[in-house]
Amino acid sequence: MAKQRKRFALVLASLMALTLVLSACGGGKASDNGAASGAGGSSDKPVELIWYTIGTPQKDVDRVMEEVNKYTKEKINATIKMKMIDFGDYTQKMQVMAASGEPMDILFTSSWAFDYVQNARKGAFMEIDELLDTHGKGIKEVLDPAFLEGSKVDGHNYAVPANKELPAQEVYRFNQELLDKYNLDISNVRSLESLEPLLKVIKENEPGITPYAIVNDHVPLMPFDYVIEKMPMAVYLDTKDYKVVNILETEEAKETLKTMRKFYQAGYISPEAATTTSVDDLYKSGKWFSDRAATQPLANNLWSASYGYPVTSTPAGDAYVYNWSVMGSMQAISANSKYPEKAMEFLNLLNTDPVLRNMIDSGIEGVHYEKVGDNVMRNLEESKNYDMPTFSLGNILITYLNENDPADKWEQFKEFNASGKNAPLLGFNFDATNVASEIAAVQNVKDEFWASLMTGTVDPEEYLPKANEKFKAAGLDKIIAEAQRQIDEWRAASNK
Repeated sequence: MAKQRKRFALVLASLMALTLVLSACGGGKASDNGAASGAGGSSDKPVELIWYTIGTPQKDVDRVMEEVNKYTKEKINATIKMKMIDFGDYTQKMQVMAASGEPMDILFTSSWAFDYVQNARKGAFMEIDELLDTHGKGIKEVLDPAFLEGSKVDGHNYAVPANKELPAQEVYRFNQELLDKYNLDISNVRSLESLEPLLKVIKENEPGITPYAIVNDHVPLMPFDYVIEKMPMAVYLDTKDYKVVNILETEEAKETLKTMRKFYQAGYISPEAATTTSVDDLYKSGKWFSDRAATQPLANNLWSASYGYPVTSTPAGDAYVYNWSVMGSMQAISANSKYPEKAMEFLNLLNTDPVLRNMIDSGIEGVHYEKVGDNVMRNLEESKNYDMPTFSLGNILITYLNENDPADKWEQFKEFNASGKNAPLLGFNFDATNVASEIAAVQNVKDEFWASLMTGTVDPEEYLPKANEKFKAAGLDKIIAEAQRQIDEWRAASNK
């Protein structure tokens, strides 16, 4: 199973752009609109479902989908046309296609890519409460109830969350071969600053290696729970008063961005980081030393199996259950889908049938992977042509184990899910209706400054004041005031 686990609910390590402006797409409850209802063996013409999902486009997608379609045609009389869009491009391209009415049935959405809450409210997704009851009963049986409950928008579900890790915990990851080569110790690495001595060794001795691999959506780890992901307003993780702050005015952000600038000037970060949407070439070639990612139990095994060389990690922060981790990976049914019932049948099969789930995740047995046990697999050389982001494709608790995984791996997941601390804004969903124009203006300012500041490309001492001045002019203070009002009301209603 080609498992590109480097981006769990991340990458996180990482967190991304807000999608807000969509045309009215005719959202609402699913209705019977002529969807083919035949199950396996039906003489009806199979329905083709168009599925947009996130991830670096893979060479063998169409080849794998040919095999998938043989299976789904037999099971639910449907075939799948998968269309992959790379991580850094997904939000913008999906926004354009959704607004233009591009045909689609199933689409990846999350808290960090093609924003789930905002697009549900804008009518881009179909309300699926009834569909879950009629065509998705298997999903409700296997999915941790916290996912469906935590991903409701104004009391309703608009997408099926992936059954995966519930909390989010960031780690710093390392290419083990380089750690061993230079006898580097990561036991004291926890903060961004503590990485520097290791990065310095790699920079001085390995000219062909990127010491700290990041892309343009990178956000350094800071002690905030964001009101809207990757927008500069948040409450502190240890907040008692739930005061919303502009993070770019905090000392924590100022110091962190100074460190990023120092890393950039020292050559630890690629000069093109602010415009780079993928570093998959570095992962495939092994020409990276460290990065940051969201973890899960036994993640090192997954990363190592995916890349073909050992990867290790150390915690960068504690495990928290955020809104964005509950909503970190979801499949929605488009409000414009011609076949909502069939789309839910497919999602039900995807999340309950190990044969389908592993085929979509791992490719073709004997080509991309081989079985070495009843539910254990090993990647083959061709897996490099089908290395999928497992977290984005549904229920991971029915995927095959890697050779080094213990038999109780999924029990460890359940324990991990129970261990997370609740972030302060868990359960709060900001309604941007009253400040929609200001949000759009702030987004424009963010597009101008965010990536260059977060990647260290520009000097924060010069550019932070400029950014804050433009954010204020765009209406950030008004948005913060509206967020504060809604949070205060939410706290009063929920006894926070």
